[in-house]
Amino acid sequence: MREIIGGAPRHQESRARRLVVFDVLIMEHNPGAIAGSPRSAIAAADTIGVPHSVLEDIYAMVIGMAFVVVGLVLLKAAGLVTGGVAGIALLASYLFPLPVGTIFTLVNIPFFLFAYFTMGPRFALKSTVASFGITFALAAMPQTFNVAFVNPLFAAFVGGTLCGMGVLALARHGAGVGGTGIFTLWLQRERGINAGITQVCIDATILLVSLTTIPAGRVAWSALSALAMSAMVVAWHRPGRYTGR
Repeated sequence: MREIIGGAPRHQESRARRLVVFDVLIMEHNPGAIAGSPRSAIAAADTIGVPHSVLEDIYAMVIGMAFVVVGLVLLKAAGLVTGGVAGIALLASYLFPLPVGTIFTLVNIPFFLFAYFTMGPRFALKSTVASFGITFALAAMPQTFNVAFVNPLFAAFVGGTLCGMGVLALARHGAGVGGTGIFTLWLQRERGINAGITQVCIDATILLVSLTTIPAGRVAWSALSALAMSAMVVAWHRPGRYTGR
């Protein structure tokens, strides 16, 4: 007896999937080749993707900000830095008697202006909301979430990964955490340069500068955190892999 899935034989479903994939490949090289084909609408829909709803955007931004905040708390507790504007804010907090969140916002101001003119007002607005959300959440952390001790290895890997997941969640929903992330996303959109690779280069510069402020051992752990953060973006923020917008 043939297995039935959704009222259709399995071999028919597999054939239909192969035809849709075949049509997508044809469209990439010759968009007019299958115009009018019964399958073309399905293939085009799969290629374009389905837009996120406003509620999905809000939820993703809250989750993304939460990931970034918890990651920064872990890194700060271990005396580490990381990549991007978060790393700049952490590094500056060891030099000046200012909260990480305040420095985070101040560093972001010129990048938000850049985002407004290059990425559009919608992206700039979302990124500004995300930045201020992170700032306010960091200010509330001492009364909400306090880390008495954390192993540097755990802080570097988990903290960096959480920051990367937060950046990824925001990027998938048309926002950034500000700073270098906005610049790397712009380069990827306009020049096709992978955002994660660009971020690695920026992070390496930040880590070299941090050698003048924190011990070399902590810089090494910080390098792991920056790598963990960028790896999230390199692996999962690739054009064509994710169809939601």
